[in-house]
Amino acid sequence: MTSPAVVDLDVTPLTLRIGARVDGVRLSGDLDAATVAALRQALLRHKVLFFRGQHHLDPDSQIAFARTLGELTLAHPTQASLAGYPLIHELDASKGGRAGAWHTDVTFVVNPPAISVLRGVEIPATGGDTVWGNTATALSDLPLELQTLAESLRVFHTNQHDYGLRRQDLEGLPEEFIARFEEFRSIEFEAEHPVVRVHPETGERALVLGGFVKQLKGVSQSQSELLLNIFAEVVSRPENQVRWHWNTGDVAIWDNRATQHYAVNDYTTEPRIVHRVTVAGDLPVGTDGRPSVVRAGDASSYSPIAPVWVR
Repeated sequence: MTSPAVVDLDVTPLTLRIGARVDGVRLSGDLDAATVAALRQALLRHKVLFFRGQHHLDPDSQIAFARTLGELTLAHPTQASLAGYPLIHELDASKGGRAGAWHTDVTFVVNPPAISVLRGVEIPATGGDTVWGNTATALSDLPLELQTLAESLRVFHTNQHDYGLRRQDLEGLPEEFIARFEEFRSIEFEAEHPVVRVHPETGERALVLGGFVKQLKGVSQSQSELLLNIFAEVVSRPENQVRWHWNTGDVAIWDNRATQHYAVNDYTTEPRIVHRVTVAGDLPVGTDGRPSVVRAGDASSYSPIAPVWVR
């Protein structure tokens, strides 16, 4: 019996805690199983992988590559996909696609994506970087007493505010920004997650928070805000971050189960268009073994994992 092939990737860590650049790999749906397995292992270790110069990719081949990592979700639970591509979520800065807040993708559904694959289609000459934070090391940076507290808490996530944006914040914005906001909220979704989940592949504990958080369960609004700010502060520490300066044709792949990210909104009217494809995730499970549950909205058509409902 022959041993499975082992691929030695050219991986350069960008920080000690998060992020690595991978060279010498041409992303496609034709990658052999050994290379895909090596990429997955590198992703689990570094949380975010970056690939320069993937200019050969187009919507079809980006989808084909993403399929090698697992079953895919639709583009988004409420927002329209790229025309002709129901699996691609286009973020176009000129149409309100600016997410200048810390978040984990689509945590307002019960099973957020496991992996996100983002491709730079048009990138401004200056600005428009993305920053990722390691939510596992962030948790470990908390004092043990606060880690224990976080593990005991549950939290509500909702899409009824877009990365914390409120309706009163829309005054004076272009019509396309307002339309995007309304589309985002057009179907109400709310999920109850553990504040700390156990990673299904590594066993690491990581925070499940970010811009879609509404309130801690069983905690007053004021106390909830205080605690959430404490937990958020460790994610935003530079020690837990990696920052990527995009070029057109770059690809970033991140583990959505152990990261948050922030698209830096520091550019003006230059085009910034990126395409995202996401791999379906499982139900987050807390350290007590309790999974996430649905509180509002049926996202089963968006993601193939069956939800657990709570009344």
